[in-house]
Amino acid sequence: MKRETQIKRIKEKNHYDILVIGGGATGLGIAVDAATRGLSVLLVEQYDFAKATSSRSTKLVHGGVRYLAQGDVELVVHALHERGRMKRNVPHLVKDMRFIIGNYRWWEKPFYSIGLTLYDMLAGGLGLGRSLPLSRKKVMREIPTLKQDNLRGGVVYHDGQFDDARMAITLAMTAVDEGAVCINYMKAERLQKKGNGEICGALLTDQLTHETYAVEAEAVINATGVFVDEIIKMIAPEARKKVRPSQGVHLVVDSKFLGGDSALMIPKTKDGRVLFGVPWHGKVVLGTTDTPLTEASTEPKALDEEIDFILEQAGEYLEAKPTRKDVLSVYAGLRPLAASDKPDAQKTKEISRSHKIYKSPCGRLITITGGKWTTYREMAEDAVNMAVRNAKLSCKPCNTKHLKQHGYLEDADRNGWDYVYGSDVEYIRRLIREDASHAEKLHGEYPFTKAHVIWAVREEMAITIEDVLARRVRLLFLDARAAMEAAPKVAAIMAAETGKNEDWIEAQVAEFSHLANDYVLT
Repeated sequence: MKRETQIKRIKEKNHYDILVIGGGATGLGIAVDAATRGLSVLLVEQYDFAKATSSRSTKLVHGGVRYLAQGDVELVVHALHERGRMKRNVPHLVKDMRFIIGNYRWWEKPFYSIGLTLYDMLAGGLGLGRSLPLSRKKVMREIPTLKQDNLRGGVVYHDGQFDDARMAITLAMTAVDEGAVCINYMKAERLQKKGNGEICGALLTDQLTHETYAVEAEAVINATGVFVDEIIKMIAPEARKKVRPSQGVHLVVDSKFLGGDSALMIPKTKDGRVLFGVPWHGKVVLGTTDTPLTEASTEPKALDEEIDFILEQAGEYLEAKPTRKDVLSVYAGLRPLAASDKPDAQKTKEISRSHKIYKSPCGRLITITGGKWTTYREMAEDAVNMAVRNAKLSCKPCNTKHLKQHGYLEDADRNGWDYVYGSDVEYIRRLIREDASHAEKLHGEYPFTKAHVIWAVREEMAITIEDVLARRVRLLFLDARAAMEAAPKVAAIMAAETGKNEDWIEAQVAEFSHLANDYVLT
């Protein structure tokens, strides 16, 4: 997946069945869906793939236990089925994880056992494993660091765990494999209209070269997440907002705070949310929060009260309380919640977690928002279905329920980092066989190597240090200080690959260091 090849294709062809604006989970899923139906597809992303929300999740592929408690059974059923399909179609990236709920009151074990058994039943044949009550001894074996005072036992249930940004890159590569054109750092400046006011394409600007492209499309799908309203306002400035962003913050700490391979689920925090402690690439992700915001940004910042809330709630359940100095990285993401139809609905609990699709009254513009990573495939199917009907396109039916994604590899060895590449890992190993220096690590404490950077530049459209350290390898999210230390080496490798000079290296390191500082707690 080379960017120069994708640019060449857009220069050779300026008319598509579907133009997708937005390179996050939903947009990439749409590109895969549409391309596999035989439609011509162009996807453009203003920044990098999964730059915003889609790289900042809790790293879970889940049905949503708390939505079951709220009575939203339909949402849970759809998500559980999609969870099973995602694990089946991308087995090297999605894995089963055991989640432990510690029980401290006599009624909690039967209560959660019954509820989670229903959760399993709703998954049908796509379940990951049975929920079971656990003795106190077994709970401590799973999570040795759990508070022992008054611990009566617990319950184990199963959900999925994955790497979100790597999943996004996998989808982009799958879309390209299926014939789609996917380009990052390509901004939709404005939508194009016919004389009758019908949307017929967009004017695009390459953010790297500033070259412009006028492309035509039978249908345009706005899949820009928390930024969908910006696209809608290009044609309807007075339109009511479709999205109310909600901020979720996560803290990454050392694995010693859980002490095992199982995840911790705290079913009810003081604000009524669940809190997770999830093992991820040798660390633990703690989160999340649910803070309503009025404006969206590409680099949202965690609020002090959000950080303190997570540390306080985790500390109530762990023998060793994590503190600010224990946090290796802090990241914030914005959920693109589909806004309530009620103008006065401000609380995020009043905003749907399901996805919504809107058709523009002035032509062939489809907007999709809401949802979550787990249901990306279903969202894509629904959006393409509407676009096909609206533009009267002829194509094959959706076949993504059983589509094996790029790099598909069963029984991947999950020791180390390389399993995220699936079958593509052989190409990375070849780089090292060809030149032993490519095995050099970017940082002494982490497994990422020079070969991973070269692969990211050559085959995964990595343009900046941030693209590499935030989303191709995940060092910024695992350890922000280590990422800053590795930045000069990464810049030098990228410069050698792309012919950049010392000025580019210095500018890139400075820019990345400025960004990474916001992932560090001081």
